[in-house]
Amino acid sequence: MSDLRKKLHDACVNYVRKSMDAAELGIKEAQKASNEDTKSSAGDKYETGRAMMQQETDRNLTQLNEANKLMVALNRISANGTSIKAEIGSVITTNNGSFYLAISAGIISVDGKNYFAVSPASPIGVLLAGKAVGDSFSLNGKPYIIEAVN
Repeated sequence: MSDLRKKLHDACVNYVRKSMDAAELGIKEAQKASNEDTKSSAGDKYETGRAMMQQETDRNLTQLNEANKLMVALNRISANGTSIKAEIGSVITTNNGSFYLAISAGIISVDGKNYFAVSPASPIGVLLAGKAVGDSFSLNGKPYIIEAVN
């Protein structure tokens, strides 16, 4: 894996870990709040509070599950060689920005330059896949020309 690819991969791993940490913290806080909620004379209030905490726990469990799926996807990215054509793990430079084809993680800044971490299943990821230097495509009426693939 090239130095740039490794840095982008590491940045995506950190992004996913932060998501996982936030979800785990949310689960712990919801469980703690649920356990501390004491039964009052207004039983409905108690049940409503517990239901809200359960919904919060469920929401965070869903986020944790999604983050785990992203981590699995990152772990599947090959650390070998460079690419001639855009594939998962490639860094693609176009006339309208640079992309890291891995997971949807938004803008990642590496060495003072911004890269868009995009999923291969995203609209632009689908259009980038298989492209080589000199290839072009259009997305939302905006033309893209592939300048480099690493």
